[in-house]
Amino acid sequence: MINYFEFYDIPESFNPDEALLKKKFYALSKQYHPDFYATESDERQQEILELSTINNKAYHTLNDPNKRLEYILRAHGLVNEGAKPQLPADFLMEMMDINERLMEVDDAETLASISAEALAVEDDLSKQLAVLTHNFDQLDDDTAREDRLNKIAEIYYRQKYLLRIKESLDTFAARF
Repeated sequence: MINYFEFYDIPESFNPDEALLKKKFYALSKQYHPDFYATESDERQQEILELSTINNKAYHTLNDPNKRLEYILRAHGLVNEGAKPQLPADFLMEMMDINERLMEVDDAETLASISAEALAVEDDLSKQLAVLTHNFDQLDDDTAREDRLNKIAEIYYRQKYLLRIKESLDTFAARF
């Protein structure tokens, strides 16, 4: 599997230079445009089509902060299908408490209060993630990078967990 950062010849970063990313995308879009290879062999046309597809996938992944985060964590083996991450007990207890109160909600005011609480948790996680990803690409020590990646992965999994609660909130909000 091709590494999208290597494909664009840019350093792995949670916050890449967006203008450079776009510039690389457009340059490769032009370079690998299938119309320029219409007279080439079928093999070469197929190769160019594949490179064009990789370019599009790379750009759409690296240009979206959430997809980029998951892509980097996946590349480092920290996000896998069906993985059951070990989240801190206090976080799980807080989420279970929100979930239990959500199951018993019977008025819009209580629902709004629970929603505000979930949004506060989400905002806190986003702030923690911003701090952890801010200068990640400047860490030159492998141990420090690995430690930071593990902390980022934990925030990622907390956000995923919280997303399920937010989906339940949306479902309950439709009732009021």
